[in-house]
This record gives sequence, structure tokens and C-alpha cells, in this order.
Amino acid sequence: MTALLEVDNLRVAYGKIEAVKGISFTVEAGQVVTLIGTNGAGKTTTLRTLSGLLKPLDGTIRFEGRPLAGVPAHRIVALGLAHSPEGRHIFPRLTIAENLQLGAFLRKDGEGIAKDTQRVYDLFPILGERARQAAGTLSGGEQQMLAMGRALMSRPKLLMLDEPSMGLSPIMMQRIMATITELRASGTTILLVEQNARAALSLADRGHVMEIGKIVLSGTGADLLHDESVRKAYLGED
Repeated sequence: MTALLEVDNLRVAYGKIEAVKGISFTVEAGQVVTLIGTNGAGKTTTLRTLSGLLKPLDGTIRFEGRPLAGVPAHRIVALGLAHSPEGRHIFPRLTIAENLQLGAFLRKDGEGIAKDTQRVYDLFPILGERARQAAGTLSGGEQQMLAMGRALMSRPKLLMLDEPSMGLSPIMMQRIMATITELRASGTTILLVEQNARAALSLADRGHVMEIGKIVLSGTGADLLHDESVRKAYLGED
């Protein structure tokens, strides 16, 4: 059975600097897969390449068995791969409801869009309460909820989340991670890049440790949580 996402020998560069150096991994339908590593390891570059924002030097990306080489970013979204980016990138002058509508810009099914909007409000009640409020007035955690909700509005088969807990309070981080757990339980497939390695590995089916553009260690989330080198390097344990 073909994996939902297959990445084989992916290489990506910024000018002469190679940021991703031949990585390979798969994501099966229904899984949460996480990429962990320090800043500069190539995690965000990987997600940006998968979503069509960057062009790879080499390697193949297949989504549902289909090669994504040369497919523009908006078509990749239409195929079912959505990206909630690092830094959120919401539209601050638009309302919460308008931001969500932009997430469904490729869709024509009004009834389905309304249903999915309500689903986002059910996941994040604060967004429903403030639907007509300018998105720029939200807190950092609320903006992260909006960024995730906007990505969900495309009804993705694979949701990519880049650093969803960055800059959030511990309480808000717990709420975001609880939502990811809820999405997983509902069958959403997730590729997660997350600075909090412990939180990411605790909910991931599989994890990959990246260092300087390469995957240096792979395993189940539970196995990596108990791996001595991971515990020392990423979990702050001696």
C-alpha cells in the first residue's frame, strides 16, 4: 500500500548553501509524524518544499502516489496538502471569519465551507466568539489557532504544522497540543515540526531527528523519547 506522502532523497539549497541534504521519509494516512532538531536543521525548509514554496535541487516528492515536481503551490493545496506556516502569517486587518474564508479559496461548496467553518469554531471556541474581530487583535496563541483553522478550511488530507507552539505560554501550548491530539483522533494526518521535542514525540506515531540538513535518527515517537542521545540533546536530560 502506497504511503500518503513519500519523500525520497530530497535536496534543497538557498543559493550555494544546501539546507536539506538528501532526506527520505514517509507519512502513512492517519499518522502523526514529527521532525525535530535544532534551528537550522532544515525542518522548515522541508515543509516549504513539500508545499511548493521552494524548488528542490534533487529528489522526489509523491503525494498519494503522484509526483509533485513542477506542481504550483495552489495546486498542491487543491490536491489535499495544507501548510500552517511558522510565524502564522495571518492577515491582521481581516476578520477571523475572513481569514478562514481565505483558507477555502479553492473550494466552491458553500454548504461544506460553512460546515467546516463551524468545525473550526468547535475546535477553537474563542474564534467563533470573535469571528468579526480583526485577526491582528488576537493574542499569539489565538493567532496560532486561527492559522491552524485556516489550513483546515482547505479540508486537507495531510496537515503540515510548523512550530505551532513557538512563543506561546505553557498553558496555551498545552491547548494547541491537545487540539493536535483531537485532530489525530478524528483521522487527520499530520506532519509536525515542533521545537518542544517532548510534546511532539509524545503524540507522534513516528519521528525523525534532523541535524544540519540530514535525518540522523528515526523511530517511533515512544522509542525516540527513550533514546539516550535524544534525551540528552533535545529533552534537556543528562
